[in-house]
Amino acid sequence: MAGPLRDPRLRAAVLVLPLVAFIGVTFVAPVATMLVRSVYDPVVADALPETLAALSDWDGLDAPSEAVYAAAARELLEAREARTLGRVASRVNRLEGGLRSVLVRSVRRLREVETGPWREAMIAIDADWGDPRTWHAIRTAGDRLTVRHYLNAVDLQRLPDGSVARQPEDRRIYLALFWRTFVVSLGITLLCLLLGYPLAHLIAHAPPRRAGLLLALVLVPFWTSLLVRTTSWIVLLQTQGVVNDLLVALGLVGDDGRIAMIYNMTGTVVAMTHVLLPFMVLPLYSVMRTIPPQQMSAAASLGASFPRAFRRVYWPQTLPGVGAGSLLVFILAIGYYITPALVGGQSGQLISNFVAYHMQTSLNWGLAGALGGILLVSVAVLYLLYDRLVGVERMRLG
Repeated sequence: MAGPLRDPRLRAAVLVLPLVAFIGVTFVAPVATMLVRSVYDPVVADALPETLAALSDWDGLDAPSEAVYAAAARELLEAREARTLGRVASRVNRLEGGLRSVLVRSVRRLREVETGPWREAMIAIDADWGDPRTWHAIRTAGDRLTVRHYLNAVDLQRLPDGSVARQPEDRRIYLALFWRTFVVSLGITLLCLLLGYPLAHLIAHAPPRRAGLLLALVLVPFWTSLLVRTTSWIVLLQTQGVVNDLLVALGLVGDDGRIAMIYNMTGTVVAMTHVLLPFMVLPLYSVMRTIPPQQMSAAASLGASFPRAFRRVYWPQTLPGVGAGSLLVFILAIGYYITPALVGGQSGQLISNFVAYHMQTSLNWGLAGALGGILLVSVAVLYLLYDRLVGVERMRLG
């Protein structure tokens, strides 16, 4: 081969370039965009630059000066003409509830006011313009670079004097959700390990024909839509579903005492365990099939009981598969969205459902990016901790 592609390293780089571009466009760029949005919000600063400049000298104790009101009236009217008033009002409303309607209603009335004084005119339109909290919200929303989304994501807030305090009790939701997400993900990982370990052992040490059939059964869920697999649990677990009918038929529960197993945390755990179980079985199977079965027989011939032989001989050799499967299941469980949304109800929601809510419904992309950023950092810390304690080089996926 002539030309610059004669170098094998250059040829390898050219061949891998499409993959790098694909990862950059579909993964790196979206993640980077959301992380930037979590700390950068120029909407209010671009719409109200003179108002924010005038507020920079405000002491924050009483209503600001006439110059601030005049600048705000002029720029809010310009924002309405530029069709950015709705976005400005939404940003301010996130800091002080009810201000969206105040801004929109006031601008509609301000069109009828020809001359000042603007302070009296705006307070006459709505008394909230005389409340310092309104102007604190506007000034805070005007920060281009801000950490308020990350403070909100851990149930904190910045007070007008600059100090940081906890959110009111009725608004402390995200720390509890993070804790619930990590606990549920850890529980699902342990369930998958308890169910997947003996199943992987059975497949690894079964005759080739039977092992192929069992492995195919493990892979069957991958051939079925995630949506179908999740909704099937609604049929099975609902109050009038198959599982409750079976319990009633066996006399374990009365017809009037059917168990609620769907639209709660039980439904979330059951459905997610079913969906994620293959991700535990396959790494375990790939490791177990390389372990000679004669080792356990040799340990028994030397006088070791089965529990002792398993603990000293077999279990240590399967740790690379245990680590790989556990890490894979745990990371997938942390970010699961569809399954909790369909079968979790209100009590079975995880943090990923609120990330989706802020992306699709409230359109608070900054808070969604902050929640996602905290999850990303948490997963990275867990990965580094696993590497420090166990070693990523020991992890085997196949």
